[in-house]
Amino acid sequence: MPHDQLGLSNDELLSTTRAVRKRLDLDRPVPEDVLKECMEVAVQAPTGSNAQGWQFVFVTDPVKKAKIGEIYRQAFSIYRDMPVAIHKLHMDSGDSNLTDSQTRSASSADYLAENMGKAPALLIPCIAGRTDSPETSNIIAQTGTLGSIIPAAWNFMLAARARGIGTAWTTLHLMQEKEVADIIGIPFDDYMQVALIPIGYTKGTSFKPAYRPPVETVMHINSW
Repeated sequence: MPHDQLGLSNDELLSTTRAVRKRLDLDRPVPEDVLKECMEVAVQAPTGSNAQGWQFVFVTDPVKKAKIGEIYRQAFSIYRDMPVAIHKLHMDSGDSNLTDSQTRSASSADYLAENMGKAPALLIPCIAGRTDSPETSNIIAQTGTLGSIIPAAWNFMLAARARGIGTAWTTLHLMQEKEVADIIGIPFDDYMQVALIPIGYTKGTSFKPAYRPPVETVMHINSW
């Protein structure tokens, strides 16, 4: 029997599926049948040549989650000092709304780094093949491969949001992708991990669209 949904309109769902970190309920389990229901939506996404070379690994075992969480925490400590870190990016933009948004996001990112392993479930979307070899490092291989898994993962996140479940797209664990693969048995040479997504019911279900600069600053018609 399908689980209750929040009744969001299409635009509300698309514009309020935020990266949820501090508002994840770390104490409330997410039932396996709810994950499966969201997966039914995920696999309706498009893939290049309809290859459907995806695999989705859910981690609910506390020991494995803790190990992966520690890997993420270590990677985050490295990322935090990078010029592209959310703690530094856009901080001198002159746009106070953007700066405030970055500051809030940085705080919640710090929180997630310390609590990744405590999320009720972790999702690692994987795709057949790798894009880190000389043969597959060209732009066609990269876009075709990633374009065949990211839409499915986003479908999952949208389906989760519709059911009152929060998620967040993260990738820093890929600094130690092989170690994570060994923890949960992913065949590293054959499948590439693309994200680490914490999953949990949200504390409250009301989320607002994020601040974005006017679309005119990024929208082009017929020429750049």
